[in-house]
Amino acid sequence: MRPFTWPARVYWEDTDGGAIVYYANYLRFLERARTEWLRALGHSQRALAGDPGILFSVVSLSIEYRAPARLDDELEISCTPQREGGASLRFLQQIHRQGAAAQLLAEAEVRVACIDARTLRPRRLPDFLVNALAG
Repeated sequence: MRPFTWPARVYWEDTDGGAIVYYANYLRFLERARTEWLRALGHSQRALAGDPGILFSVVSLSIEYRAPARLDDELEISCTPQREGGASLRFLQQIHRQGAAAQLLAEAEVRVACIDARTLRPRRLPDFLVNALAG
């Protein structure tokens, strides 16, 4: 599957006292890109929680920081999903600075489990995701 990309900008609330993105806030950018990937497939997390009653939960994460993002940087966050078993996905994600100072800033591997919204137990991936990943 081709990588999905989502643009973002670094705002003041993303940064520490030195106008550099606080390390934990990179996770927010990654999460938003995964959410927008799902939305691009025509599904919102809110709707999926209602019917068919599924949620997605991060079960593991590995991230390598390559260079700092700074206040007002324009970013591009990519995610490449891969099916991993019947109830989970693995996302390979990157955050790049755009523009004249283009650079890879961070790389992450995120494993997400599909769970039942009511019981919080693992649940098989919905057909629309299986089909999207196969095609």
